[in-house]
Amino acid sequence: MNLEELKKLKEKVKQQIALREGNKRYRVLISMGTSGIVAGAREVMKAMLDEIEKRGLDDVEVRVTGEHGFEDIEPVVQIEEIGGEKTTYARLDPEKARLIVVEHLLKGQKVVHLVVGKPKQSD
Repeated sequence: MNLEELKKLKEKVKQQIALREGNKRYRVLISMGTSGIVAGAREVMKAMLDEIEKRGLDDVEVRVTGEHGFEDIEPVVQIEEIGGEKTTYARLDPEKARLIVVEHLLKGQKVVHLVVGKPKQSD
């Protein structure tokens, strides 16, 4: 690896860390228990992270969680508006994950046909 490649890698890592720190508007919780991983949660997470980076959304924090008891509707992603509602999306794939980033995280519009249950108030 040459110096230029190291600089690019450093910048990419800094951007990924920035997604987890600082003033955030949204927290994205990706269920990565065994059933989620088997159902494609890794691919969903990668698609979401790629789209978040592509769109320059530095006000979004992404976290990995364990099982939530939704094994039959995995992959599951919960989006918490900091100080606001929690919205749970289920049966996701990379294409749906990218749609959620654009519609919910960028434009502020829930992707209603992918929502499970009713939105809850964030703690």
